[in-house]
Amino acid sequence: MEGACEASLACTTCHCYVESDHLEKLPEATEKEEDLLDEAPFLSVNSRLGCQIILEPELDGIVLRLPRATKNFYVDGHVPQPH
Repeated sequence: MEGACEASLACTTCHCYVESDHLEKLPEATEKEEDLLDEAPFLSVNSRLGCQIILEPELDGIVLRLPRATKNFYVDGHVPQPH
C-alpha cells in the first residue's frame, strides 16, 4: 500500500476493501473520502480509504483486501501536512 498523500485525503493509493463483518463497525465515510473513492478504480460497496480507518479494539480481527490496482492523484509539488 503506497499511501502517497500521507493520510491528507489527496489520493486513493490506500484504497482497500473492508470485509463485511467489520464494515458496520466503522464510522461513515466523510464526503471527501467518498468523493475520492468515486475516482478509485475497482470501487466496491465495501471500499474505504485505509488511511481513514482508525484501529480501535472493536476492530480486532479486521480483514482488509487490496484492489488489483490503485490510482495516484498525487500532485507534483504537493507537500502533505501533518495531522
